[in-house]
Amino acid sequence: MGANTFGNEFALTTFGESHGRAVGGIIDGCPAGLVIDMGFVKSEMARRKTQNKYGTQRIEDDEVVFLSGLEENITLGTPIGFLIENKDIRKDDYADLKTPRLNHADYSYFLKYGINASSGGGRASARETAARVVGGSVAKIFLRQFGITIHANIATIGGIDYRQSKQEAEQLLEEIRQTGDSIGGRVSCRIENCIGGLGEPVFDKFSAILAHAMLSIPSAKLFEMGQSNVSYIKGSELKPQGIQGGISTGDLIEFSVGFKPVSSVRCKGRHDVCQLFRVLVIVEAMAALATADLIKRNQINTNLNATLL
Repeated sequence: MGANTFGNEFALTTFGESHGRAVGGIIDGCPAGLVIDMGFVKSEMARRKTQNKYGTQRIEDDEVVFLSGLEENITLGTPIGFLIENKDIRKDDYADLKTPRLNHADYSYFLKYGINASSGGGRASARETAARVVGGSVAKIFLRQFGITIHANIATIGGIDYRQSKQEAEQLLEEIRQTGDSIGGRVSCRIENCIGGLGEPVFDKFSAILAHAMLSIPSAKLFEMGQSNVSYIKGSELKPQGIQGGISTGDLIEFSVGFKPVSSVRCKGRHDVCQLFRVLVIVEAMAALATADLIKRNQINTNLNATLL
């Protein structure tokens, strides 16, 4: 599997650039006979769109076209290919771009490949995450049969507790919007009713897979399991966690992800004032993909052990 693929047994490969013709992906390892609720997929894609004045003004239809792996919305057990056309493209916004943009991937991509996308962020753009939401939607449907649900919420915006001081946080957002700046924050996520025994010893711990999944999201910079600021507390203050030794116990799994402010404030083009409202479904999608992959790995290991016995 290449670096454009996440997962081993339940895997998502994505493709496409921000201002190319389309983005899309291939979901491999999804079992046959799963009924894909297209209404649910559509609603998940809608959650990723701009929902208020703090999101990007780039508006895409985000209509998902499934190309393979389904018959009458039932999975065949073969690779599920899908496409999402890019329509709201403004390449002229980048026509005068002669130097790499500050805090963007323009320069690092050029160092690696000797060329980069002439408009937008290419593969580094958050536009790529549209494909992750499709993959995450299918993964969530797969997880339903185990009773597993995943929910993400905004924890803080610019250091302000969004749940306790929502009015203060929204006042900060308006100030940031008026000045043309951007702000980051933290998202909390819960994996509920997770089955026990998921995760592999040492290098593929459930927590390590989750960290990989979350830090692959554009602008994600911090990942923390369980209690907030766990590195500052005493051992006697530790609360039971849903992952022990890297393997799930069947209890609630909680983690948080910190996102830096969007870097595009000094550049021509469209950007989020605060991406947290749109990133919730992406965090859930990556958590669902990670969990689905570990379940499939467990199933394979169980079948192998049974065969050997």
